[in-house]
Amino acid sequence: MSGDSAHIPASSQTVGPYFRIGFEYLTDRTPAITLDTRGTIELRGRVRDRDGAPVPDAVLEFWSGAVAHQSSGTGERGAFPAGFRRVATDSEGSFSVVMERPATPLPGDERVYAPHMLVLVFARGLLRHLISRLYLGDEPSNESDSILMEIPEERRATLIGRLDESQAGLYWWDVILQGTGETVFFAW
Repeated sequence: MSGDSAHIPASSQTVGPYFRIGFEYLTDRTPAITLDTRGTIELRGRVRDRDGAPVPDAVLEFWSGAVAHQSSGTGERGAFPAGFRRVATDSEGSFSVVMERPATPLPGDERVYAPHMLVLVFARGLLRHLISRLYLGDEPSNESDSILMEIPEERRATLIGRLDESQAGLYWWDVILQGTGETVFFAW
């Protein structure tokens, strides 16, 4: 090997500072729904690294297979289907997204799940996206969710959005990538 091989960047370094730029055109800037639409919620939070520093260029995807309310009208949903939103963090690592409130699974599904969303987290330095779940804190069926009950009790809070008592339909949920208070991630 030549001496130059010592300067080849590792694969995690090649993701580089340009990660978010590649997702810009895929980020939903004008969602077809608003918080005023019946059955919608707003999620706000921050993505932080192991030191508590904001991650300013992360992208989160929220997936909810069953939603409590399908909008009426022309059926026009914009660029993204019902139950899906993609949002980028700002320079402070903050995000905000409005989407349909998740509902219980579709009839015929015999597993016991509380309404929840799958969340995919993309960020520079991650060779593969992270997968988590988000449950709403005011949902009584959280206590019977078969997946949530498998998580150690002291870590469950990392998967639960806190209801903001001062504003209807607003939930707060932070994503911590590593360290103390790390969000639970799944290996599916």
